[in-house]
Amino acid sequence: MRLALALAALAIASPAVAQRDPVASATVQRSGDSWTADYVLGEDAPVWLFAKSVLPRGSKTSWRLGTVRVLTPGVRLERIGDYDALVAQSGSVPRKVRLSFTPFFEDIEAGYDAAMAFGDGSVALYTSQFKLLPVASRAVAAAAPTDPDQIEGAGRPTHIEIRDAAGDVFFMGERTDAAIVDDYDAYVLFGDARPQVGEAMATIIDPKLPQWLHDFILSELPPVLERYRQQLGPAPVGRPMLMVSWGGATKEGSSFGGSVLPATVVMTIGGQQTLTADKGVSNYARWLVSHEAAHFWLGQAVRYSSPAVSWITEGGAELLAFRAAAAVDRTYDVKARLTRARRECEPFLANGGVEGAYRRPDDFRAYYACGVVIALAAEQASGGDFSTFVKTLIDRNRDDGVVTRAEWLALLEQKAPRRGLPAAVAELLDKPHADGAAALDRFIAAAGIADRFAPQ
Repeated sequence: MRLALALAALAIASPAVAQRDPVASATVQRSGDSWTADYVLGEDAPVWLFAKSVLPRGSKTSWRLGTVRVLTPGVRLERIGDYDALVAQSGSVPRKVRLSFTPFFEDIEAGYDAAMAFGDGSVALYTSQFKLLPVASRAVAAAAPTDPDQIEGAGRPTHIEIRDAAGDVFFMGERTDAAIVDDYDAYVLFGDARPQVGEAMATIIDPKLPQWLHDFILSELPPVLERYRQQLGPAPVGRPMLMVSWGGATKEGSSFGGSVLPATVVMTIGGQQTLTADKGVSNYARWLVSHEAAHFWLGQAVRYSSPAVSWITEGGAELLAFRAAAAVDRTYDVKARLTRARRECEPFLANGGVEGAYRRPDDFRAYYACGVVIALAAEQASGGDFSTFVKTLIDRNRDDGVVTRAEWLALLEQKAPRRGLPAAVAELLDKPHADGAAALDRFIAAAGIADRFAPQ
């Protein structure tokens, strides 16, 4: 779900143009080894929330509390509910606040990493980590919805300027003295790394990435993009950017992280197992490239209406990626991969419906594992070709760029009328199932997709 061409965040609908006036401004600067963020706040409030406060995958605790220091008297940094927050010791937070910080490079689950490190010393910062939202009290902050877009006033941007005292930064495909954004999701690159521009894509790849992985990734992404273009229509971007950072080989095994931003696929790879060519690592890298590239269509050409329906985009991208991987590697065992997803889904269902997974800290993988099983029902209803289902979703929703649960289920009903499939999907989305395996057995039977899995 990181460097380059940016897409403005969708404004909250309002007849008042003033709703899009910045609620705060931030000047972010690197000076030598020092990083600072200077805020000018546009109104008085006792608490200001950092809109992007998703927890790291490993520690599941606030990363800001260990990497950000408040330099302005009368303000402290706290974790309140689902958000990191600047809190006034009394009254309102001062209108001017200075922070110092150390870039945080660890993997953030279900969110964009705050920073990426490259072997040549270059650093990429995620812009939206600096977005602030004012709230009226600690109680309001504690009760704030998990989705920051649902917080009152979320449509008002934070005006952000990012600079490097050492010289230009790289942003939106070019060198510039300052990256200036108003609620754009993007990465800004500090340092000397420069993109290599090819016919299919531009790349910034960590020079310390093992050469075999460098070559493998560059060979995999162009044909995947071409496959998706043929199946789903033109991408909503021109030449995409691929950024790959090296996470080092200090840990055993392999680790992969990835996400997609407008026009940008981002990957972080590490682990001892990745140092030499390995079939398992190759398969995982191919899946990751294919999954993230699918989000150019199922995630950017159309996006979900709320985090609760992430099963549409994540489950859909999973199935597109599995099929893409099998198309280029005849040894790729799709049935085994789908069977693994089915088993991974089972315990999530005991915790609650799939749509509520974003409220459960350890359950976000439900959108992938359970989502791909749900996507199989759409594939079956579409005559065995899931890409035709996705293309129809995109074509029907190009105007507003949003796919809702109701629209997805309506298309499923149209493809397979009077079979009760929308109700079967709803059973998984809305209700907990103490016996997740039995619930999936019922769904798989109703959808007629038992042959998609390896024999039990």
